[in-house]
Amino acid sequence: MNDDLKYLPEEFLNRMNNMLGDDFQAFLNSYQQPRTFGLRVNTAKISCEEFEKIVPFPISPIPWIPGGYFYPENVRPSKCAFYQAGLYYLQEPSAMTPVSRLLPKPGEYILDMCAAPGGKATALGAALKGHGLLVANDISTSRARALLRNIELFGIPNSFVTSTAPKDLVPCFPEFFHKIILDAPCSGEGMFRKDEALAKDWSPAKSQELSLIQRELILQAADMLRPGGYLLYSTCTFAPQEDEGTVSYLLENRPDMELVEMPGYEGFSDGVPAWGKGQPQLTRCVRIFPHKMNGEGHFMALLHKPGQTISEISPVFTKPNRTAFEYIDAFFREIGLKSLGGQPFDWNRVEIKGDKVYYLPPVSCSIRRINFLRNGLYMGDLKKNRFEPSQPLALALHKGEVSSVITLPVQDQRLERYLKGETLLINPEEAASPKGWQLLCVEGYPLGFGKLVGQTLKNKYPSGWRL
Repeated sequence: MNDDLKYLPEEFLNRMNNMLGDDFQAFLNSYQQPRTFGLRVNTAKISCEEFEKIVPFPISPIPWIPGGYFYPENVRPSKCAFYQAGLYYLQEPSAMTPVSRLLPKPGEYILDMCAAPGGKATALGAALKGHGLLVANDISTSRARALLRNIELFGIPNSFVTSTAPKDLVPCFPEFFHKIILDAPCSGEGMFRKDEALAKDWSPAKSQELSLIQRELILQAADMLRPGGYLLYSTCTFAPQEDEGTVSYLLENRPDMELVEMPGYEGFSDGVPAWGKGQPQLTRCVRIFPHKMNGEGHFMALLHKPGQTISEISPVFTKPNRTAFEYIDAFFREIGLKSLGGQPFDWNRVEIKGDKVYYLPPVSCSIRRINFLRNGLYMGDLKKNRFEPSQPLALALHKGEVSSVITLPVQDQRLERYLKGETLLINPEEAASPKGWQLLCVEGYPLGFGKLVGQTLKNKYPSGWRL
């Protein structure tokens, strides 16, 4: 074996040889090929056609992912102001596949059970386009903080970000969700080419331990899925016990669930019934192998719970705080707010906790025992006789929703200075309003707030967000 592959565990290679047979050498050869790099467009904020016109670095479409693009390894898209405006998310191409096969629709209630760092959650939130509810959960509070940052960067206003054990979510959301994605914690074999440290930490015992966790999680997911709903189970491993084995376990213990076909692609490989417990429908699972696709390893299974639920959740209504609402409304009038995230602003969804102002998703549900990092969109703070907007509010706004804007071209060096927290010199013709609160934009897409005094834009970009 090539010395470059010595980091791959022998037991892993022997098992893959048995699994792949004649394809094993091609699989090995893929480890000596360069990895691919991808981004996914936030279609809630910008169309793919418009993005292709304005993106300042080379991209090419990922053929099996709507809105997904490859970019060259030498490009640093996270340094571009479009990234800070939440126009795209950096994600490995194979990892984009599960959400593209779940087909989320506006108005649905969707759960991402193990959501950090947010690749799949941001894709789900973008597809909802502000309608319905996204619950993005991760049991690790530190990882959930990174998840929250990405949800806010993408400007998703109708989300709960939680850090709760999935077993504690079940009594709060019994048969609640139209769609659930369970991207389960796994042994990460599909990422060995991308991260050699995962290979060095691998063991058959660890894979077995993780499969037991996955089986608990998939049953909990099924119990939160409403009749007629869809559950997408995915991993980034090749291990049969974590893939077909876990899906087999669900089919045995929740016989009302059924595997369904997913939109295909020429490089997809079918699941293998013998790698589970022999159920013929396991062929409907999808495996992504790096020697057959331009991406890393992945596994997916789309499951359906037959039936239909017609009952909907009642909207939440809050008791108005008239004085506070006057301060918020005064700010909205100053910036010329027309809508929020593509929808008319709904004062019934405003909640005030202390001096913090939130915009709640338009649903009500039980929240006992849930640890919230964010309950809706954090809009800003009430100060003495005024309202101060938040960075998440700026990013929840879409192009053209505010009148008081300063928009700069993506090549303008002042954008980088703004993102570092510096004040900016603004020419009079660049500002739509002569003074006061302004929404600074890149090519019309919101980046953050500032206050214009004369020709100086005082920077309101929060210190925790700065470059």
